[in-house]
Amino acid sequence: MKKDFDINQLVRENLKTLKPYSSARDEFKDAGNTSYVFLDANENPFENGVNRYPDPQQRNLKAKLADLKGMSTSNLLLGNGSDEVLDLLFRAFCEPNRDNIITMPPTYGMYGVLAGINAVENRKVPLDANFQPNVDEILKQTDPKTRLIFLCSPNNPTGNSFSADSISSLLDAFDGLVIIDEAYIDFSDKQSWIGRLAEYPNLVVTQTLSKAYGMAGIRLGLCFASEAIIGILNKIKPPYNVNQLTQTRAFERITKGALITSEIKNILSERRLLREALSSISFVKTVFNSDANFVLVRVDNADLRYDQLIEKGIVVRNRSKQQLCENTLRFTVGTPEENQKLIATLKDLEP
Repeated sequence: MKKDFDINQLVRENLKTLKPYSSARDEFKDAGNTSYVFLDANENPFENGVNRYPDPQQRNLKAKLADLKGMSTSNLLLGNGSDEVLDLLFRAFCEPNRDNIITMPPTYGMYGVLAGINAVENRKVPLDANFQPNVDEILKQTDPKTRLIFLCSPNNPTGNSFSADSISSLLDAFDGLVIIDEAYIDFSDKQSWIGRLAEYPNLVVTQTLSKAYGMAGIRLGLCFASEAIIGILNKIKPPYNVNQLTQTRAFERITKGALITSEIKNILSERRLLREALSSISFVKTVFNSDANFVLVRVDNADLRYDQLIEKGIVVRNRSKQQLCENTLRFTVGTPEENQKLIATLKDLEP
């Protein structure tokens, strides 16, 4: 249990007295009741399904998601994809041209991009040879102006999960926020960190409906944190950041639990078969373990193999320019038919 953590010591000074914008739907919350005549929000009165503003707090969707995750809605913020949630964290807790964050390459590239957009120094501490955080070096790189540490677990592009001991050590020792990006957690047998929010008030966990829930096109990100942190983020988020179409489609999708479970089970089965098949390809040097819906492999010549696959109509990701990922390709687990086509094509490329 981490004690003596005060989020008010991290929040930007200009936000402490900020009064958030109050929309018409914030002031009158019963917008779903059609017995009223709504003349408060300057909307087009002719019904077409989307002529009204969406619920700015996404109450129905949040309630469903909170129940699904075993959380309180007061610990949940929804965003226009996880990228908006991550950007809000920068805007709430990092002073431009003064503060810094820590990232651990190879990792998700948007952390660094958002640092650049928000004029925040990005201190990079590479993962070790086993793609695990170097806790001692991370803590050595922190100073009083270090506000955020980003951990992507399961990690993109490597696919592995970080050790619980490493994450706990950072949460215990660091007085800023530790953000764990769990975009791929549904494909892992590791427990989500959202169950430990009460233990660590400096913990923030992000998840998404883009991967396991198959909804990348609607852009919905989830942020789990203490009520205090969620309250700060709610002050600065755009009033209607999650549109009505996204709220509707997300609600419909998450009610289909059996279908989602079946799809995840299929992906996990195909991941195992794909890893086995990749191991038999002569120019594949290493098949890395994966807790995600993709597999990273090291090959003899990633640029060559990438171009050859493109010529065969198969698009994969060349991750060779990322630190520690020389000559690697990342294969997303596709349908059984797509995976078989990939393996057959790779075998045809063998000498």
